[in-house]
Amino acid sequence: MPKRAVLLVNLGSPDSTSVPDVKRYLREFLGDERVIDKPAQPFRWLLVNGIIVPFRGKKSAHAYSQVWTKDGSPLVVISRSVHAKLAAKLGPSTPVYLAMRYGQPSIAAVMAEIAAAGVEELLLFPQYPHYAMASWETVVVRVMEEVARQTPKLKVTTVQPFFADPDYIDTVHAVSAPYLQKPHDYVLFSYHGLPERHMRKADSSQAHCMKVPDCCNTCSPAHATCYRAQCYATTKAFVARAGIPASKFSVSFQSRLAGEPWLSPYTDYEFERLPKAGFKRLLVMSPAFTADCLETLEELQQQGRESFMEAGGESFEQIPCPNDHPAFIDFLASRVQRWLAASHV
Repeated sequence: MPKRAVLLVNLGSPDSTSVPDVKRYLREFLGDERVIDKPAQPFRWLLVNGIIVPFRGKKSAHAYSQVWTKDGSPLVVISRSVHAKLAAKLGPSTPVYLAMRYGQPSIAAVMAEIAAAGVEELLLFPQYPHYAMASWETVVVRVMEEVARQTPKLKVTTVQPFFADPDYIDTVHAVSAPYLQKPHDYVLFSYHGLPERHMRKADSSQAHCMKVPDCCNTCSPAHATCYRAQCYATTKAFVARAGIPASKFSVSFQSRLAGEPWLSPYTDYEFERLPKAGFKRLLVMSPAFTADCLETLEELQQQGRESFMEAGGESFEQIPCPNDHPAFIDFLASRVQRWLAASHV
């Protein structure tokens, strides 16, 4: 049988909370043309290196310092645990590798390991439930660039976005159930934001996204590459699974940048609105992230809690991401086992 392996890829983090390390990470991250796709080069380079990184470096370093653990970045530490637990579950016959789209371990370095190991068939498993060119797509493109450069005969199968996979919804529910049993008034589903322009750009028809009324709930092939529609699909599936009434939840989007319209409503605005609307006990979920990170731990758990409580809230709890929960390891293993079974046919 051909030698098979699995590659997990997540976002990544700076090497440390020092300003130089954070700036180096931001230059790589924000320099990705699928993350900041306008303006065109060389103006994008000037925007990132001349304006954004110099002004955000110190602030971002401080934010990372608020969530950094003794073992390093939460996202990287959690990803390593997921990697180890999945490898143990699959056994030595199916090696598991871990790479980060930005930072270390880099995709280039890990692909060199895979090539040196003589792997012939690879399951690429981006750790993003939803499609976006700034997340799922950039991982796939970067991996395939290294495949073409280092090991062009390697056969790669890519796990597609699993935003409404019933098993993933069950996984998120398993993680969330203990929190949903606590007294609460409302559940806010906070997804990472993107420019509205990215939705229109990803629509190959150029005739549906943000052009058709209620486009996310109007069936269309465009939904295959529509991040917003997929976020709503995740929420719809989860609330049906958990039995959350329509009056007790909503969707919002976080982490926007100034300069153009981003997906709305904005999470920070919701933290101010909800207490005034009578929802004093809040649960916040982030189903777009498989591992807790800066956006969930600092932006939501710390800044979000402060904003909500200052606006009149009484209790605030952020439900963890799947992280290395046994249900998530089982989900990952089941998808690997499906691939192994299919490749034997």
